[in-house]
Amino acid sequence: MSNKTLWLKSPAAIYTGNESNAGNGLVIQGTKIIELVPSGHTPISKIDHYIDCSNSVLTPGLINTHHHFYQTLTRCVPGAINKPLFPWLKYLYKVWAHLDEDMIYSATRLAGLELMLSGATCIADHHYVFPRGLENAIDIQVEAIKSLGCRATLTRGSMSLGESAGGLPPDSVIQNEDTILEDSQRLINQYHDRDDDAFIQIALAPCSPFSVSTELMKDTATLASQNKVLLHTHLAETEDENSFCLREYGMRPLDYLESCNWLNSHTWLAHGIHFTNEEIQRLGKANVGIAHCPSSNMLLASGICPTIELENAGCNIGLAVDGSASNDCSNMIQEARQSLLQQRLRYGAEVITAEKVLSFATKGSAAVLQRPSLGEFKPGQQADIAMFSLNELRFSGVGSPLDALVTCGAYKVEKLMIAGKWVVEDEQHRTIEVAKLMSQHQDLARKLQNSAIN
Repeated sequence: MSNKTLWLKSPAAIYTGNESNAGNGLVIQGTKIIELVPSGHTPISKIDHYIDCSNSVLTPGLINTHHHFYQTLTRCVPGAINKPLFPWLKYLYKVWAHLDEDMIYSATRLAGLELMLSGATCIADHHYVFPRGLENAIDIQVEAIKSLGCRATLTRGSMSLGESAGGLPPDSVIQNEDTILEDSQRLINQYHDRDDDAFIQIALAPCSPFSVSTELMKDTATLASQNKVLLHTHLAETEDENSFCLREYGMRPLDYLESCNWLNSHTWLAHGIHFTNEEIQRLGKANVGIAHCPSSNMLLASGICPTIELENAGCNIGLAVDGSASNDCSNMIQEARQSLLQQRLRYGAEVITAEKVLSFATKGSAAVLQRPSLGEFKPGQQADIAMFSLNELRFSGVGSPLDALVTCGAYKVEKLMIAGKWVVEDEQHRTIEVAKLMSQHQDLARKLQNSAIN
């Protein structure tokens, strides 16, 4: 890595993720930020190169905290349109049962690229569908992520409770518990990087209370604790889930989670909508993270995450696009706008600002994934940077470029830097041929959807 310094000079606006003044930009050396340049000042560091950012907005690289990459293959599938979560899942499980290795590789690359082009430098995925022949799905994802050059937290998801045992998924997509736990340990040993500048990390992620057994929930918590890795699952997404847990376990989802030894600071939950005030306080006391998924929650009519109450109680709140079949879009900066619009319905315009939703997408998400070197601009942090150009019709006439980034609806980056290297320039990934990737992905999507019909 070069030791030459780069000054990102005079941005139209900059969001640092903290109270620092960096009005005249950032200085980068190697993989890290070494200096914030206040308004009206020039760098203290000797500068080798600079980029004029006067028509651009800079933010820390956005961080997506929950996704299902494979679902890019099943966007807008007719049989799943206009359905709430449980019927939507029951239809699509029968499609996903036909996933194969080529599909996982292509879907991971396409979803990752879509996220990167919208400002994401670190992405999390929750893969939990393992039909026969796809036992090495996470290994395939690791290779796909490496080809993109971004950071990722890949979760080893699982489903062990099929329809025959009272669960939601068909038996054809579940695995036995010994297989799940053995593979979880293997993946941690093989891929989990514990360094602050890690590109690949592994977490463990039983899909949900209605698709795994109590024994697997408990054993996974024990395994995660032994290996010091994070835990992830869906929780409190719908009222149907509450009813299922009361019927099957005689308790609400959070009580069930606690009974399985999951209520701690190494857990983050997707959605987190249907909690009582008392449950919110317990979550905050345990420092549980929440992946806030506004678009998916609106599309499936699931509800609105109580982000401010959860945050005030002590939870970290991160932003997430969720699966591409429950959102039909994987755009992080657009998701920030969705969060602003949705959350204002609950809390009002004075509480939910552009800075607030950008904090969810950056520093909040970094805290959820426990990536302390990401998510904000300060000396010593990793140089993960999203640069958004204001040279579009949608930005003409703006008075506050930072607010415009969210409210006027930015949707793509001009440049994206990860660990001090530009991986996106001129709105294009430096190594991925987009047309070729899309063609392959579309062919595989048709194959998947047709196989389910036939």
